[in-house]
Amino acid sequence: MKKILITVVLAVFAASAAYGFGTDKFKEEVEKETGAVKLVREIIDGGYGVITTAELQEAIKAGEDMVIVDTMPYEDSYKKGHIPAARQFLFPIPEMKQWDSKETDGKSQEEYAKLLGPDKNKKIVVYCGFVKCTRSHNGAIWAKKLGYTNVLRHPGGIFAWRGAEYQVETGE
Repeated sequence: MKKILITVVLAVFAASAAYGFGTDKFKEEVEKETGAVKLVREIIDGGYGVITTAELQEAIKAGEDMVIVDTMPYEDSYKKGHIPAARQFLFPIPEMKQWDSKETDGKSQEEYAKLLGPDKNKKIVVYCGFVKCTRSHNGAIWAKKLGYTNVLRHPGGIFAWRGAEYQVETGE
């Protein structure tokens, strides 16, 4: 009897794990849709493009001339791991409609423009932590506002980069 009970419990556990124990696939889909629509609306409003993790890796491997901007906090994120050759410039999570140097670690628009460089047509890739993070949206919007024409947001950010098992740099 004990063996039968154990077998039944294991079968129920295995079945529930196979079908997403404790998850509701319909609610998960609503969450995915909400996130996708939010991202699309940000892209449309910002007037910038997007680049996938694999596309960014290929561009780096091909030696494309571009500026990659990590918009995450320096100590808590950038130093611990960033996309190779990325430069750090902090942006806030809430949409930054007006430049607020308190939100950008005391840095000005001029400092951001200096980081991006004088070539307004150069490829600029901006990223943050993950798709729901809007720091990269702020970085991309402000690059566009400063007159850069080839601005791309890498929405998957450092989480997608690490998830793809691509190399990260640490430190400065």
